[in-house]
Amino acid sequence: MKNDPRPWQVLKSTYLSRQPWLTMRRDRVRLPNGRTIDDFYVWEYPPWVNVIALTATHRQMVLIRQYRHGIGGVHYELPAGVHDNPGETLLDAARRELLEETGYSGGTWKLWMKLSANPALQNNISYTFLATGVTQTDPQRLDDTEEIAVHRVPPGQVAAIIDEGKMLQALHTAPILKYLLSEQSDTQRPR
Repeated sequence: MKNDPRPWQVLKSTYLSRQPWLTMRRDRVRLPNGRTIDDFYVWEYPPWVNVIALTATHRQMVLIRQYRHGIGGVHYELPAGVHDNPGETLLDAARRELLEETGYSGGTWKLWMKLSANPALQNNISYTFLATGVTQTDPQRLDDTEEIAVHRVPPGQVAAIIDEGKMLQALHTAPILKYLLSEQSDTQRPR
C-alpha cells in the first residue's frame, strides 16, 4: 500500500540464547525515519501446526485436553505441534501430530489459516489445517512428557467451549471460529 510503513533495516544481530524452545536474539535496527533501536529482542521458533479434524461419522471435532504449565491449567485445544523435522512438509507435520496425539488419520486435508502468535516479538507462523473425514486408525503415540485426553465434540458445542473459557489458546480458537462462521454462512446460502 502506498502509505504503509516500511521494514526496518537490521544493522546487527546477536544471539543471546540458542536452546530448544529458548532461542532469542538482540537486533540493532534502523527505522525508515533514520532512528535506531539498539536493543530489540526477537524470540525465534520453528513453525507451529495445528489441525481442525472432523470425523468421518457424525462430523465431530477432535479436540484434546492437556496440562499447560505456562498457565498452570488444563483446557481444550486442537491437536498441534512443531514443524521441526528436516524434509518434512507442514502438511506432513500436521498429519503426524494428529496421529501421534489422537490416533486419527486419513480424510481430506487443506491449509485453513495462517496466524502469528506475536508478530512484534516472535518470528514464526502457526499453520492450521482442516482435515475432514478422519477416522481413528491407531492408538495415541505420546511422548514421555505428554498426557493428552482426546474428546470428540459436535461443532455446535465447540462455540460454547470457547465462550465459557474452556479453550484459551488463541491460535486454536481463531481458526475454529473461522470454521464455525464458514459453516454458518454455508447453511444460510440459498441452494
